[in-house]
Amino acid sequence: MTLDAAEAIQRLRDGNRRFVEQAPEARTRWDPAAATDARPFAAVLCCSDGRAPAEFVFDVGLGDLFVIRVAGNIVAPSQVGSIEFAVDAFGVPLVVVMGHTRCGAIAAAARHLQDGLAPPTDNVLRITSRIGPIIAPVLATVGLADPLRAAMRANVLASVAQLSHGSKLIEELVQAGRLRVVGAEYELESGRVRFLEHEEPG
Repeated sequence: MTLDAAEAIQRLRDGNRRFVEQAPEARTRWDPAAATDARPFAAVLCCSDGRAPAEFVFDVGLGDLFVIRVAGNIVAPSQVGSIEFAVDAFGVPLVVVMGHTRCGAIAAAARHLQDGLAPPTDNVLRITSRIGPIIAPVLATVGLADPLRAAMRANVLASVAQLSHGSKLIEELVQAGRLRVVGAEYELESGRVRFLEHEEPG
């Protein structure tokens, strides 16, 4: 179904009404405590893809997560700063970098590497150019059952490493045992999240 802008706005208004009225069909419940008492227990860096919202995936309430969303769950200065804010302001003990299957940013970076098809704008290129060097060795590996999925996992683990070692604050808290930074894979096909350790692509 293709909506025009006016129809899209009305759909958002209808959803907000269900949310505010706590209608039986609403998927997310409004909690007045969230307005004054945000206490996230984890920060999540995840993709902007509308099929992978962390709050729904982990079935949490308002204020439970500090979520940063960017295409391809890349790590750039603004994302590092956002994680540092969550760590400093709220003392979250856990940071999760969550990628997902069928990621468009991963696929775009792969097309650029394999077919020379550049992204449509320089700003999109700034995203895929961060992903490309990470996934190039994975895509060159022979015999992978699902190269794009393996590339997504490699990108997640690279983001975990960049966060863990690209911020003095985060690195010190990790070394002190007060913070853990982990990767995760959300499988669109099943809805399941699997936490990743430092594993080989495959």
